[in-house]
Amino acid sequence: MTVSPFDHPLLAGLLGDEEAARHFSVEADIAALLDFEQALAEAQAECGVIRHEAEAAIVKALATFRPDTAKLRAGVATDGVVVPELVRQVKAAVGAPHDAYVHFGATSQDVIDTSLVLRLRQVVDHIGLLLGENVVRLTGLELEFGNRELMAMTRMQPAIPVTARDRIAAWRAPLERHQERLKELSGRLLVVQFGGAAGTLEKLGDKAATVRAALAAKLGLGDAPQWHSQRDGLAEFAGWLSLVTGSLGKFGQDVALMALVGADIKLSGGGGSSAMPHKQNPVKAEALVALARFNAVQLSGMHQALVHEQERSGAAWTLEWLILPQMVVATAAALRLAAELTAQIESLGH
Repeated sequence: MTVSPFDHPLLAGLLGDEEAARHFSVEADIAALLDFEQALAEAQAECGVIRHEAEAAIVKALATFRPDTAKLRAGVATDGVVVPELVRQVKAAVGAPHDAYVHFGATSQDVIDTSLVLRLRQVVDHIGLLLGENVVRLTGLELEFGNRELMAMTRMQPAIPVTARDRIAAWRAPLERHQERLKELSGRLLVVQFGGAAGTLEKLGDKAATVRAALAAKLGLGDAPQWHSQRDGLAEFAGWLSLVTGSLGKFGQDVALMALVGADIKLSGGGGSSAMPHKQNPVKAEALVALARFNAVQLSGMHQALVHEQERSGAAWTLEWLILPQMVVATAAALRLAAELTAQIESLGH
């Protein structure tokens, strides 16, 4: 049983995306959390903060470490985050005297936020490929049908004749701009989070910036000052997700409206009806509209999560966990559906 349509045993066939969803699994999250802890020990040893013997003990323990997930679940219920219990288990695996250097100078938010960014890096790659596929498919649609005629519709009324190329351009051009936006915002999004208890890395003294840079390099992320309570990067990404699904929703709405009469477009593989066997419902087009509206609603929640009290907010942070994964999967699903819908267009225009 599930409360989310994105991993529902039935609804996920339409609304889900397994590749995007797997980056938000508990396995992916824990793996990224442990990647942070190992990279931190390596960076600190490299910068002379901890001894190489401690680094070696931590790396060796993590190589075979398997967390007790039942205890992690109980720990989250008590602490609100998974890291305190996870660190306790890692320290037990490392053992004295080197256990004192596990998670040294870090705080839970460093680990959790960096885990998220590590997984978003893979999400960005996946969504970027899906976005590129849609641009290519729409280009192919233009090559095949671009010179055909359509009646332009303004305010839902017939206007003047245009070409299919004109309408396809209105579908493709925003996606090309979204590609450029993604390249530009990725530099702000895919950065390490490392600030310690209150963002000052007080335990690392004058080596703080050096350790942070080394940590970022080992994780393959950009180096940036701590952003514990500065969530604009995540909100910007959420805005981008909503822009993408909004553009795809426009495509879906146009296709659904053209299919209403059927003179301007011919689709293969429409959805069936239990009561009217003759029907071919534009299911994918409808889903694109729904996903666009879903992300538009969720975006307001991500903007609410910008409001962190002082140096850290548990409430705003938790709100992000509720919203962002679903927005990501909704966007990946929309891109998949849009590519499939484009492939179903057998004829466009006259």
